[in-house]
Amino acid sequence: MKVVFRGAELDVEPGPPIVGRASVPGHGTPETIAAVLSAMQGGELVLQNTRLTPAELDAQRASIAGIPPEPDPALVLFTSGTTGSPKAARLSRENLEASARAASQVLQIDAGSKFLCVLPLFHVGGLGIVFRCRLSGATVVLHERFDAQAVARDLTRSTHASLVASTLARVLEVQPRGFPSVLVAVGGGPVPEALLHRAREAGLRVVQTWGMTETCSMATCERPDHADGSTAGPPLPGFEVGVEAGEVLVRGPAVMRGYLGHPPIEGFFHTGDLGELDARGRLTVHARRADLIVSGGENVYPAEVEAALLSHPGVREAAVLPEPDARWGQVGVAYVVGPATEKELREYLAARLARYKIPARFVSLPELPRNAAGKVDRLMLRKRASPGAP
Repeated sequence: MKVVFRGAELDVEPGPPIVGRASVPGHGTPETIAAVLSAMQGGELVLQNTRLTPAELDAQRASIAGIPPEPDPALVLFTSGTTGSPKAARLSRENLEASARAASQVLQIDAGSKFLCVLPLFHVGGLGIVFRCRLSGATVVLHERFDAQAVARDLTRSTHASLVASTLARVLEVQPRGFPSVLVAVGGGPVPEALLHRAREAGLRVVQTWGMTETCSMATCERPDHADGSTAGPPLPGFEVGVEAGEVLVRGPAVMRGYLGHPPIEGFFHTGDLGELDARGRLTVHARRADLIVSGGENVYPAEVEAALLSHPGVREAAVLPEPDARWGQVGVAYVVGPATEKELREYLAARLARYKIPARFVSLPELPRNAAGKVDRLMLRKRASPGAP
């Protein structure tokens, strides 16, 4: 397949099929892509997170060591583990190719497309780009790591890109104007309205998406010609998305068979995300179930409070997490990056949110911890902000 790497145009070919199970670091390099293509001919390939410590990698390997590999081609990715222990998701070739077909149709990818990939290849967002380009004959413009200046440069030479809100903001800081009509898929959480406006003013066509490792990347996506930034869009072709008791459910040919060592998934996959579908079938995700705040019997969705905080000009980043409270059961705690004071934020939120939704505490931080995909690492945030927290 066609790859541009460090300015050179390459034709990356698969090596021999993998026998059994093999593990490789998921660096953003042509060698990793070649290993992925080899796995599609046979065997299981475990793509390791290059940011983990040796002890963490040993623990992951030990967690699957006694589970025999299956004969059909597949990749094994560990979930991001932002709210708990990572699990080993087995993504078959059929899963990955079904996802690529659906995403390519919605994102209008063809042989003339150039898709900028700055997401790591041990993350399903980066892998999704590889499979879309492999399917359509498009070119992957591959970066080893995120660098805002380099991304801004290559966005002017690409037709497509995938980013998260934090990396999109950093790109617009170094180049606020002058982009061609690049289609940018943004996942990893809702995008602040002000950031969407800035991106579109810069010439970027932004669509919001939602998905997870278990769905081989995005399962819903705004349609480019009808994107208004208010939702994560309707399901991709072939996906069914429903909501049961507030939890988002999904099924389709791109949903993984199951976690290694666990029973296969039958019927709908229970995602653990809380959300709702509007009358047009478009999904809005409010929170992970583990992050839902139930305060005095009222449900408080962190995404709603975070969006309100991010609309304040003195807030660059924000995350809201639950904290036990003797009186209310739980209260919200806002972790905020930016010069805005607690007094300013309380007054600002009071005009925009019901009183029970306003965080009980505000914690100022120099930055929010994020995983390799750019998502806020809520488990790490709890530990960093409250040492000794579970």
